[in-house]
Amino acid sequence: MQVKKVTLHLIEQNLLAPFVTSTGKVDTRESILVEAEDVDGVVGWGEVVAFSSPWYTEETIKTCWHVLEDFLVPRMLTQEYEHPEQLQNDFQIVKRNKMAKASIDMAIWDLYSKKQGISLSEAIGGTRNFIDSGVVVSIDSIDRMLRKIEEHVESGYKRIKIKIKPGQDYELLAQIRHKFPTLPLMVDANSAYTLQDTKKLKALDEFHLMMIEQPLAEDDIFDHAALQKELTTPVCLDESITSSEDARKAVEMGSCKVINIKIGRVGGITEAIRIHDICRSHQIPVWCGGMLETGISRAHNIALASLPNFTIPGDISASSRYWSRDVINPKVFVENGRIAVPDGPGIGFEVDREWIQKITKQKKVIY
Repeated sequence: MQVKKVTLHLIEQNLLAPFVTSTGKVDTRESILVEAEDVDGVVGWGEVVAFSSPWYTEETIKTCWHVLEDFLVPRMLTQEYEHPEQLQNDFQIVKRNKMAKASIDMAIWDLYSKKQGISLSEAIGGTRNFIDSGVVVSIDSIDRMLRKIEEHVESGYKRIKIKIKPGQDYELLAQIRHKFPTLPLMVDANSAYTLQDTKKLKALDEFHLMMIEQPLAEDDIFDHAALQKELTTPVCLDESITSSEDARKAVEMGSCKVINIKIGRVGGITEAIRIHDICRSHQIPVWCGGMLETGISRAHNIALASLPNFTIPGDISASSRYWSRDVINPKVFVENGRIAVPDGPGIGFEVDREWIQKITKQKKVIY
């Protein structure tokens, strides 16, 4: 593969409903869609899933645009690749900037699988024709959260994730469990707690949660190991895991019993597969997290979640949960709590160029 040009599309869309976590609220979503075209005219698509402000990681839309335009894309255009895995070594000269790197990695994987005439799922070793779908309920009043959970249960979602924070945890979960005693339920703290809150977190064991995701600092592995020893509830690491080395260390230290894999957070599909393989060898289940993505990134997530060790329903839900109109056709649909894994070449969806053009704020073609 030799890419001859890359087009960056900075788009902006309004979420159908605000997304609220312990760190803030998101109601308008900027994204960078990365379009890579090779010398044969084959196009692959990726997406920058960073946010406009650095509340999730240190990267933002603006920093990713800069790193892509000035460093990663120019470097890639001078190279020829036989396989997407080669990007990892080629990009080592640029430190971190995982989400910027991931967007190109995704585009090259899409391009590669299209040139092979196979689906992205097949190209990476996927084994499933359907994946189970979970859904996230953001922080709100208890009554509204209970109504939202009921809607999702009726829609067939396989598990529910609740955002929590100090002061909105035990009582909230008590009311949810009272109404939904057997619901597959997990919580996400987005680093809202410290080891001083161990007693509060231990109290959540009574609710028989699937896991508590990232309770402590976003860059921590050590304290999570101490916390996991005190809890019956499995600890799941998210922000702490940015590479396969992070995953190896966390598993060996006993910092968690589950890992959430996000393509953007770990630098691309290649690294996501490595983390999957490490966890599988240690019998640590994984699942695919969401980043309020467009359908392009959602399609990549579907393919990733078709790998065999993704045994927990991920944050991969229907397009209609987030957007009045998605950037792909057809939209991602959830039926009976499951999503079909596309079997067409690449990501298996057509990109809606007409809609992308309407919502584009800035565009850059790099040769």
